[in-house]
Order: sequence, then C-alpha cells, then structure tokens
Amino acid sequence: MSAVGALLDRVGGLERFRLATPSPGVLLATMSRPEKLNAMDQQWFAELTALMGAVGKDGDEHRAVVLTGEGRAFSAGGDIDMFHALDGDVGLVRPHLARVYAAFHAVEACWVPVVAAVNGLAFGGGAELSLACDMVLAAESATFSFKEATVGLMPGYGIVRGPDVIGRHWTRYLAASARTIDAHRAERIGWVQEVHPDDDLLGAALELARDVAAVPSLASQVGKAFVNRGTETGFAESVEAVALLFGTAEHRAAVTDFRARRGR
Repeated sequence: MSAVGALLDRVGGLERFRLATPSPGVLLATMSRPEKLNAMDQQWFAELTALMGAVGKDGDEHRAVVLTGEGRAFSAGGDIDMFHALDGDVGLVRPHLARVYAAFHAVEACWVPVVAAVNGLAFGGGAELSLACDMVLAAESATFSFKEATVGLMPGYGIVRGPDVIGRHWTRYLAASARTIDAHRAERIGWVQEVHPDDDLLGAALELARDVAAVPSLASQVGKAFVNRGTETGFAESVEAVALLFGTAEHRAAVTDFRARRGR
C-alpha cells in the first residue's frame, strides 16, 4: 500500500482534502473545495484534526507537509452558511469554537513541520490557518486578512497566535480594521518567509519540504516541539469571548446581510 493509502486508512478517508506524495517523505495536502474558495465547515475541521494527528505517527513515512488550496484561494475562512446554522446560540458556538481551535492547534502539534503554500486569498480562518503552520510561503498574488470584524466577530485563534508571529500592533491593526495586506507586506512583518511568482510557489514549497524531510526526524520533532511549547495558552478565554460575539445582534444581522447578497 502507498504511503498516502496507508494514511487515508488511518484517518478514515477525506473529502475536503486531496493527498499526494510528490517526493519521498513529503505529503502534499490540498484543500479541495474550490467552488467555495476552500471555505471551512464542520467536516473540514474534523478532517484537518484527524489528518494532522496521523502524519508522522505510527509508522507513517511522511516527514514534512505542504498545505495549499485548490483554485484561486488558500481558504476564504469559515463557511458563512455554518455561521448561519449556529444562529448565535452560544451553547452551540462554544463546542464549535473548540473544534476550530483544535484543528488549528493540530497543525501546531503535528509531529512533522507543516509548510503553508498560500496560493491566493487567505481570509479569516484561512489567515489563521497560515499562522498555525511552521513556515509560510506565498504567491505574489496572495492576500491576507482577518475578515471576522466585518460580521461582528474577532479572529479567536488569530488574536491569540498573531502576537507571537506578527506582533501585537500588527495583530490589532489587522483584526480591528479587517484590512487586506499583500504577500510582500506579509513578508515584511514576519508572517511570510518567502514570496514567489504564482507559477513557482508550489515547486518552491515542495523544495523546502524536501529539505525539511531530509533532516533526521527526531531532531525535527524536538525542534518543533520546543519552538511551539506553551502554544495552548489563552485559547480557553478566547473561546468564551468569541462565543459571546456570536450571540450579538450585530453578528446575526451581518450574516443575514451577507447571505442575502449571495442570494441565499
């Protein structure tokens, strides 16, 4: 059985991600919901958590992951229809947010380094997902934005992790304004390590992943674990704060308006 086949057996199959092993030790995981700009729904969160928990463990041969998106987006973030279904019910929102943070934390806790290849827009949860990755490469056309404020929310994971990656001022600036920055500005503030022409992005990410996979696996695991130590701090408080925002009239009105503009 192939390495991908064995991994799929362990995670029980995937619908939101396509997997490939383009070179020994490197797993390419492509978010595969292009018609929805790779928006994140409950199934997406469950699949990412399972996948990241299985890579590099129990005999899995992969030593590095490249995470990218199919189509013109890395990910547009949370599926707005999922927000509508939650209907501002804080009792539903709390476990939902716990699943969201568990998925992003699974990327941080994955036994092997995860390289984000941000191929297009990374908005909301898509931007937060890139913060969870160990290294970030971006296409010249890539854009980053915390869009949560436009629907009366805050990026719950992003406001905890952002200060570690891009600093407090940039986190506040982006979370409060919902402004969009391009790949070169994201590189200048430390969010992105390399920017490449669109057609060269995936090749560059795979080359980096091959270099990572060539490092002895135990050394790589120890290095990642020490860099990421203490990364769960603050998330319990963030769940409570953002859950309350889900219950506000402003959030419900913004979601209704967004769906009306889409003809839903």
